[in-house]
Amino acid sequence: MASSAETSDGENELELIVRDASGSDDGSLAATDEIVPLLTPPEKPKINIFTVSYPRKAPRDQVRKPLEAETSPVAHFISWVWSGSRYSGLMCMAISSTIYFVMEVFSEVLSAQPIPLLEAAFARCMIILVLSFVWLRKSGQPISGLANVKNLLISRALMGYLSLISFIYCIQRLPLSQAIVLSFTTPIMASIVARVILHEKYKIADVGGLACSFFGVLFIFRQMLTTQDKNGGKNTSVEGSSHIYAILAGIFSSITGGISYCLTRAGAKASDQPLLTVFSFGILASPASGICLFALEEFVFPDVYSFSVMLVLGVLAFFAEVFLARGLQLEKTSKVANVIYMEAALSQLWGIGSSRIAPSFGRIFGCLLIFVSVCCTMYIGPDKEME
Repeated sequence: MASSAETSDGENELELIVRDASGSDDGSLAATDEIVPLLTPPEKPKINIFTVSYPRKAPRDQVRKPLEAETSPVAHFISWVWSGSRYSGLMCMAISSTIYFVMEVFSEVLSAQPIPLLEAAFARCMIILVLSFVWLRKSGQPISGLANVKNLLISRALMGYLSLISFIYCIQRLPLSQAIVLSFTTPIMASIVARVILHEKYKIADVGGLACSFFGVLFIFRQMLTTQDKNGGKNTSVEGSSHIYAILAGIFSSITGGISYCLTRAGAKASDQPLLTVFSFGILASPASGICLFALEEFVFPDVYSFSVMLVLGVLAFFAEVFLARGLQLEKTSKVANVIYMEAALSQLWGIGSSRIAPSFGRIFGCLLIFVSVCCTMYIGPDKEME
């Protein structure tokens, strides 16, 4: 395009002359040659061993999504139970009681070589110690815990071990039904101690739920407590001073167990890691149980099958303790303590269903009381103001 200006007769006139650029074919071809390569799609780059193939991430994501879709219900349930939602504390304690019930079933079904109680306790404490140590190391948590909770963790471990060793002494010298009834006073002791030490406030529904569940336990074992030994025709109770000492040991086990529950709750809340309370118990109870085992009883070397059964029961005990500590961390002691009675009801229903225990009105009514109490606790749920 070009323009020119001309002047004629003294008057200023401006004349604009426009020229079309199409006349210059060479210029347009050159411009076209310069523009066309920019508009043409680029060729596919050649791939060799030195090129990086970024699109490989897409297939991995596509493979990962179906796997997540398959496991999503289980993953969501575990996340909901553990993550601290409204009902997480109650559900964790329910899972813990169910695991203890499964342990009881395995102990009866998987008949193995007779192992002394102290040896079985030593094996479980060792497994709990090893698994909790590995878990803490994998998660990057400090093994020693925080400085302000060390005293809580040590006290929790000591109370837990005293409760364990006292219960072993009690169950060795009392009939099984009496020892079980004494052990199920632990949730009541824990609620009383939590009211004194942790200053927890309870409602009438909390106290009524605990009372209803304990009366259910009494109904379940009432007939067993009053039944005479068919073989000898005598009462199964142990007479004399040893009987009194065994009962006192059972009561002491319940009291120390209740204190241990409260210290577990305090330690787990202070450290924000319930596994530290389990690890502290294992690190104290393992050597102490080993010393008592070799000092008081004769060590029985288990065969492969018995060792496998002990290993399975130890792993289950570890997960039961972890869920118990998590439940105490998230919820008030009285509410989660009431859920513990599920184990007694499930055990009786299993015995009746497997024809090991004769059904009776007392057993069925006691199981019904426990389930009604636990269901009411679940239905009412935690308090609106979480502690």
